[in-house]
Amino acid sequence: MKKCFVYIALISLFVFIISCKKKPDEPVLSFDYNVWVLNEGLWNMNNSGITGYHTQSKAYASDFFSQENGRALGDIANDIIIYGSKAYVVINQSSVLEVVDVYSGKSIKQISVINEKGKGRQPRCITSYRKYVYVCCFDGYVLQYDTASLQLVSTLKAGDNPDGICVANDKLYVSNSGGLNYPDYGNTVSVFDLKTGKEIKKIKVHTNPGKLMSDAYGRVFLMSLGNYEDIPSLLQRINTQSDTVEETYDFSVSNFDIYRTTLYFYHYDFQSGKTVFKQMDTQSGQINTCAFSSSNQKLQTPYCLSVNPYTGDVYIGDALDYQSNGDMYAFTPKGELKYNFETGICPKKVVFLE
Repeated sequence: MKKCFVYIALISLFVFIISCKKKPDEPVLSFDYNVWVLNEGLWNMNNSGITGYHTQSKAYASDFFSQENGRALGDIANDIIIYGSKAYVVINQSSVLEVVDVYSGKSIKQISVINEKGKGRQPRCITSYRKYVYVCCFDGYVLQYDTASLQLVSTLKAGDNPDGICVANDKLYVSNSGGLNYPDYGNTVSVFDLKTGKEIKKIKVHTNPGKLMSDAYGRVFLMSLGNYEDIPSLLQRINTQSDTVEETYDFSVSNFDIYRTTLYFYHYDFQSGKTVFKQMDTQSGQINTCAFSSSNQKLQTPYCLSVNPYTGDVYIGDALDYQSNGDMYAFTPKGELKYNFETGICPKKVVFLE
């Protein structure tokens, strides 16, 4: 009897092992490139693209999207996120949300971001929450898409020319730049309750609000660009419990990114051509000069700053003359240059795959 049980157990184990083996026709999922650089391109030139790079194999593609799809990405790529197995790319002038498979680089769907009159909404930035992505558009609206069906779920009314978006504390924060109302820029951030989809408040902030991000503790940081003349750009911190500005920092900011509780930022002075790189502890507010600011003297015109959420490495994109291909530099958190590679025109943002 014992032998019978042993035989049954061995047969069951064999069947289990066989069933766990991947069938020959099942695809093996792998990433050719675990670093994606979104290249903005030039206005009305339809030359946005995505540069691919792999940190281990050193595989490289100047624009794998066009290679895989036989067409250009579009006109003025403005933002990108990776959510699940898909990448969502915001193409501003083309008024398109491009959905890309992260395993192949092939387009899944091109979503036309147009209003009821057939006019492009000029999408700007994108964020995700649960099973949805939210796209803020320059026509004053935020569009909510289901990531499974890729269908539009709802349309939220914000303020003039939204130019930044993020989620914190189950709420959606949208910066109303008023960028098309020069010289009368906007100065509010709309707050939406994501459970109801209703706007619950407008927070008064610094002139010309843009990029929004939250840290590991749900604090929201806002970069406002000022009026490019006598009103400087600066950074503010929003309390997501009271939805009020609780801190205004007295320094100029051109771009920033957050890694856990470290906020990396830089300010580029167009007149002098000089750039200052710094980092701030989002808990204590202590500011230090970044180690990588002196690690490479080749940087000419910083255009993007992105931090790898898996390693903490800092990526700086150089737009050079804004007309030719740019460069991407990757630094360790200690400031050591790991590698650099050529990008497309105006590297706008970097996203990462594990």
